[in-house]
Amino acid sequence: MKRLFVAVLLVVSSLFVFSLPAGAAEVPLQAQVKTGAVNVNVATTRELQKLPGVGKVTAERIVAFRDANGPFASVDALVKVQGIGRKTLEKIRPLVVVE
Repeated sequence: MKRLFVAVLLVVSSLFVFSLPAGAAEVPLQAQVKTGAVNVNVATTRELQKLPGVGKVTAERIVAFRDANGPFASVDALVKVQGIGRKTLEKIRPLVVVE
């Protein structure tokens, strides 16, 4: 009887674990950014990769462009970076600042 109880308990508890959507415990990026937007003039490639539509290569291009041309004067200047188009810019605009 005790084994049956333990087996049922394990099955029921596993149902709760698998019923949670993937990443449910993670804080969404938008919530993280509201507490502090990403400053593209000082952000690392790792920080830039957290932005939607910005992968490793694009993040590296942002940093390389910044190193070669100096700090960005505005968020709109990001479109000068290869891989950042208008669509990507509009996605990340509320999440980034230029300081």
